[in-house]
Amino acid sequence: MPLNLIFCGTPRFAVPTLEKLIDAGFRIPLVVTQPDRPKGRGLELVQSPVKQSALKLNLPITQPDRIKTNDDFRAQLTALNPDAIIVVGYGRIIPQWMLDLPPLGNLNLHASLLPKYSGAAPIQWAIANGETVTGVTTMRIDAGLDTGDILQQQQLAIARDDTAETLASRLAVIGADLMVDTLCNLQAGTLHPRPQDNSQATLAPILKREDGLVNFSRTAVEIINRIRGFQPWPGAYTKFRGKTLQIIQARPATEAVPQSELHADANRLIVGCGNHTSLELLEIQLEGKRRTPAADFLRGYRPHPGEKLG
Repeated sequence: MPLNLIFCGTPRFAVPTLEKLIDAGFRIPLVVTQPDRPKGRGLELVQSPVKQSALKLNLPITQPDRIKTNDDFRAQLTALNPDAIIVVGYGRIIPQWMLDLPPLGNLNLHASLLPKYSGAAPIQWAIANGETVTGVTTMRIDAGLDTGDILQQQQLAIARDDTAETLASRLAVIGADLMVDTLCNLQAGTLHPRPQDNSQATLAPILKREDGLVNFSRTAVEIINRIRGFQPWPGAYTKFRGKTLQIIQARPATEAVPQSELHADANRLIVGCGNHTSLELLEIQLEGKRRTPAADFLRGYRPHPGEKLG
């Protein structure tokens, strides 16, 4: 008999899991997602990616503003008598009453190999810190932050040109398959949860605007990793002539340039970094302007000898 599941999720990362659960024949009598949010200059209400997917799948949807002390929501979930609650990027702390409700528990798909990179931004920090391997974990949620017992894991190599966006798409796909596999094994009684080794835990805190500020005392490779990891937000930015300059794309260079200094070499724009390394800026965006290749920027602004970024 197929398991009866409630699905809680909001972002695009959660959509493959929802779709794979339906394809695998699980029953989902309710999808829980965040309320529609105003977005853009017109502040029009925008549906979450999970809501858009649920509508296409003709699944019932609820969007409570709060869940911890919401009696109507609690009664709604209790009446559905779920075998498990699946949580993928929902964006709310799951209250104890929800944890206690289903016999198989609340199962989460986390975008790292826990206990590494627990927290809100595991994909971004894995790339920013120069990791070459990451993965996905299915876990049983407890009262802590990403501290519950591990159910299953799968590794994935991080490509040299991966950004947070490209890596998230690939992790979402393998994570969807892993969640289906996890549920099948739980139903069969062949899965043995294991506690996390908290001594190996590392944190991936929610990103802040200031995380994107480029520190040119870091090496060129370290800066490139942060450019890749912090797309699309907060990006990587510095200052040029008092205005914010976004660094969209860059690669290591071989020129010896003093730290933070700009150096024009034909149509190439080089900046000095830490430990005697340098960075070639390939695509940049000055505040109030469009994205532009570095060669066009050079022709328009002609940096002075010794001029610095930051």
